[in-house]
Amino acid sequence: MTGQFFISLLNPAIGLLFAVTFFLMWLNRREAYIAYAASAYVATALAFLIQDMAPVLPMELQRLPANLCFLLTGALFAAAIIKRYGLPVPWREMMVAMSVSLAVFLWFLLGQPSIAARIYAISVGAGAIALMVVRALWPIEKPHLIDRVLFWVAVLAAINLTVRPIAILTLGGGFDNYDGFQQSVYWTTVQFSQAMVSVAAAISLMVAIAIDMVAELRLQAAGDTLSGLLNRRGFEAEAGAALRRCAAEEAPAALLIADFDHFKAINDTYGHAVGDAIITAFGTHVRAVGPAEMIAGRIGGEEFAILVPGASIEAGRQLAETIRSGLLAACADRIPAALRPSTCIGISVGTPGATLSQLMQQADQALYDAKRTGRDCVRTFTPTVIRIASA
Repeated sequence: MTGQFFISLLNPAIGLLFAVTFFLMWLNRREAYIAYAASAYVATALAFLIQDMAPVLPMELQRLPANLCFLLTGALFAAAIIKRYGLPVPWREMMVAMSVSLAVFLWFLLGQPSIAARIYAISVGAGAIALMVVRALWPIEKPHLIDRVLFWVAVLAAINLTVRPIAILTLGGGFDNYDGFQQSVYWTTVQFSQAMVSVAAAISLMVAIAIDMVAELRLQAAGDTLSGLLNRRGFEAEAGAALRRCAAEEAPAALLIADFDHFKAINDTYGHAVGDAIITAFGTHVRAVGPAEMIAGRIGGEEFAILVPGASIEAGRQLAETIRSGLLAACADRIPAALRPSTCIGISVGTPGATLSQLMQQADQALYDAKRTGRDCVRTFTPTVIRIASA
């Protein structure tokens, strides 16, 4: 066995190793983009195995499935990255690029044989697919370093697939036969550059998957599954951090505390499933009408807290009235027609430096006033003025 034989096994081994790794990840998460990644590495392993080790067929037809697998590798990995961001995968455009690339490849395989032209045909097709990833990721927000890394891996792949073949073939010339091709500097650069890009792409996507898993675990730890809002621990953590930012910026913050009217009676009369439906509808309603900077959580059985950084008393009251008045419509298709749920909301507005505990105590007092004076209403905390009688 020669050193070239072991080099030929490099990319198939890397491909199969990463295919198994992504498959195991998919078994745990069942996300389509992870399955695409696993399939991409199966395709790249097959491509190199066929290219380097498959028996020679008449008219070198074994090159067709090898290069089809190369193109499938690019398409499947592009789909994995794009799908990870929830973007539509351009399957039609990728199929067009693959079809054109293979048609040109076949012409230069069967009609007018040229190894160099076949290299260009496949490289340009795969490079076009890599550029589709660049185009898809270019306009979106990239909140983590790994998002930027994935973007630049796609850029690197596009450059590797388009610029490298042109540069090396221009400087080194073409090939008369596949024996010269297999021993050429060009094919050696393909094997090593593809190995490096494959490793970089796989590691980057694995880190992205790990970040997604951590974010999901954090959401599960801080979230309330019934309402879709934060739970008490999650709310207190995020609201406390938001108030500290408000203090640093000398900005106010409005806190709303909402509580359903006669909720125990609703559960006793209609059952807990109806009570749960009201909680779910309320969470959906709050997310729909609240501003982007809002922090909302379910802090008790039927009690909710909503913090709006930077909001004035007027903005807080307007949001509270929108939430209160829209509750019945939000619940309409989820509960019995005879049931008319309502809520009371207490509001407090803190000046810079106010703590979450202080705001919650004040909003609780306003909520108590709302319940005491008729329910289905909004009340704002008003500090008690202590008058000192003159002597």
